[in-house]
Amino acid sequence: MMYADRRKLALNAAIKYFAGLIIVAVMLFLPAGTLRYTNGWLFIALLFIPMFFLGIFLLIKSPQLLEKRLQSKEKRGVQSKVVAFSGIAFMLSFIMAGIDFRFGFSSVPKAVVFAASVILLVSYGLYAEVMRENIYLSRTIEVQENQKVIDTGLYAVVRHPMYMATVLLFLSIPLVLGSWISFVLMLSYPAVICVRIRDEEQLLEKELQGYSEYKNKVKYRLIPFIW
Repeated sequence: MMYADRRKLALNAAIKYFAGLIIVAVMLFLPAGTLRYTNGWLFIALLFIPMFFLGIFLLIKSPQLLEKRLQSKEKRGVQSKVVAFSGIAFMLSFIMAGIDFRFGFSSVPKAVVFAASVILLVSYGLYAEVMRENIYLSRTIEVQENQKVIDTGLYAVVRHPMYMATVLLFLSIPLVLGSWISFVLMLSYPAVICVRIRDEEQLLEKELQGYSEYKNKVKYRLIPFIW
C-alpha cells in the first residue's frame, strides 16, 4: 500500500475510532445524567485503549486487513437484518446501563465487574489473534479472491472463533457497566449470531473451496463440545 493510501486509511480509521468513542460516551453518560459513572469510564478504557493500539498495529503490519475491517455494508439481506438488530440491541444495552446507574435499579458486585473486565480483555485478545490468523477476515460476509480455508490455531477448535470472541465480549460489557438489565438485553446477541453463522456457512459451502471438508474436520461452530 502506497504512503498516500496508508495516510487516507489512517484518517478514515481515526474518524471512525473517535466517532465511535463519542457515540458510546453519549449513550452511556447522557442516560446516566452524570460523568461520574465509574463503570462507564472503566468500559471505555478497556475497549478503546486496546482498540487504539490494535488499529496502529494493523495500519503498520496489515493495512489491507484494517481496510476490510472498516467496511461494514452487508450485501446479503439476512446479514443486513442481523447487523441492524445487533446494532439496536447494542444501543439499548448501553442506554439502559446508563439509566440503570442513574436510578439504581440493579447492582452488580465488584467481583463480577472485575471478572467481566478480565473476560472482556481476554475476548479482545482472542479477537486480535483471529485477525492475525486470518488475513481474509472482513466485517461483511463475502468470499474474497484467492481466499483459502483457515484450519489452524483457533480455527482448529471452532469454525467461527471471531464470533466466539465477540459473544464473550458483548456479554461481558453489561457486567463491566454494572447493569443486570443491560445484561438481559444483551442475551439476544448470541441468538442473532447463530442466525448469522447459519447464513454465512451456506455461502461458504457454496463459494469457498474446501469449506465442506473443513466442516467435517472441525465439528463445532461457536462453542467447543456444544455447538
